[in-house]
Amino acid sequence: MIPDTVILWEWLAFAVRWTHVITAIAWIGSSFYFIALDLGLQKAPGMPKGAHGEEWQVHGGGFYHVQKYLVAPERMPEHLTWFKWESYSTWLSGAALLMVTYWAGANLFLIDPAKADLAIWQAILVSGGSLAIGWLIYDGLCKSPLGQRPTVLMLLLFAALVVMGWGYDQVFTGRAALLHLGAFTATIMTANVFLIIMPNQRIVVADLKAGRAPDPKYGKIAKLRSTHNNYLTLPVIFLMLSNHYPLAFASEYNWLIAALIFLMGVTIRHFFNTMHARKGYQWWTWAVTTMLFVAIMWLSALGLNQESYDEAMARPMTASEERFAQAEGFDDVAQTVMGRCSMCHAREPVWEGIHHAPRGLFLETPADIARAAQQVYVQAGLTDAMPPANITGMEDDERRQIIRWFRKVGAFGVAGL
Repeated sequence: MIPDTVILWEWLAFAVRWTHVITAIAWIGSSFYFIALDLGLQKAPGMPKGAHGEEWQVHGGGFYHVQKYLVAPERMPEHLTWFKWESYSTWLSGAALLMVTYWAGANLFLIDPAKADLAIWQAILVSGGSLAIGWLIYDGLCKSPLGQRPTVLMLLLFAALVVMGWGYDQVFTGRAALLHLGAFTATIMTANVFLIIMPNQRIVVADLKAGRAPDPKYGKIAKLRSTHNNYLTLPVIFLMLSNHYPLAFASEYNWLIAALIFLMGVTIRHFFNTMHARKGYQWWTWAVTTMLFVAIMWLSALGLNQESYDEAMARPMTASEERFAQAEGFDDVAQTVMGRCSMCHAREPVWEGIHHAPRGLFLETPADIARAAQQVYVQAGLTDAMPPANITGMEDDERRQIIRWFRKVGAFGVAGL
């Protein structure tokens, strides 16, 4: 049997996610390495002219001798390794994953009709446009006189991130809100490399090749952007992982949780930056980080940001939900899903040990089931991933019933579109 489009799409999403994780590991790993290297450099007698510091390291059975020039060496070396593709490939694969998961699955993962009943094209426009506009605002602030006041600039960046997080939560699902805040932050980081750091470095290289003395200002500009990237890395990782934890993204105060995560990124990086610079261990940062995390747990317990069961039942179905709700076999599928899945995937789960619907996915109203049609098809129809270990005893006939129903509408097209 030729796989239907949904199967191909699921494997495409898996491949893109795998690529994104691999490239992110490469980028974050090289970033952490160079931060530690840069902070650990030491002055030593006999260093070449223009060298700022050096470091001896041992790894893999060999010794490495690294020297750094603040501006540039007197002569351009024949072999020069550029660290850029790790950043570019991470952003490109992340953008592809955003499109595959949130744009193609907009009805389930991106749009929250209870907040803003957007058309798919409108939601995609807000999604992509906010990333571009956010970068332009950030870049303008960095190029303004505030660029000479890095602490004030950092505080403004933090305020902008908090506002963006709150704004995303007013429009998108909680899951999409935190994911987009992470994508916005990652866009700043990669654009810093692509549009600022690398072009400035190329100017320095061109000056060296032409026999001119490079202008030190390009190094200072790159250093400012690199410092921002340093402190933004850990929050981005949290935000990218947050879609697996409803207590983070489905909380009424998810935007405030994200704000505290950015502060945790500062305290954690400050500890390691100070340690790598051989300035001692700032143990107070651990206490502050712990208090911030306790505050996050407290905020998450104040209530989930979700419509009630009565509100969900009263809300009119969207056009996409109507398509699946009116398809032949929906009533039987809805009965199966409510009997086998809704005890966990409910606004108030009744299954022992389950306090919040897994991944924030609800399956207790006809609209819920129609909205999650593709997820139900893949997780409980094509595969036996759900219910976990088939704990509620879903029958093979019930799974075939789900397959037949979904294929009446979405077999050869992505359900979100």
